[in-house]
Amino acid sequence: MGIGMRELVIILVVVLLIFGTKKLSSIGSDLGAAVRGFKKAVNDGEEEQASPPKQIRSEGTDAEFAEAAKKSETKTERSA
Repeated sequence: MGIGMRELVIILVVVLLIFGTKKLSSIGSDLGAAVRGFKKAVNDGEEEQASPPKQIRSEGTDAEFAEAAKKSETKTERSA
């Protein structure tokens, strides 16, 4: 069921007839450039994952703390 050498040669001949040698050469170089760009992007992504995560300093209070503060204020007001 696999593709043998005979089938690969037939496919290559059909592709050459359809596109021509000049167009096939430019397609090959474009495809090579795309693969190189993809590999570079994957390697850059792996380098980012290897570095430790950066901490973000928060300014002010979180939303959960603000809600908790409001609840404690209302309890304080009710008791007073």
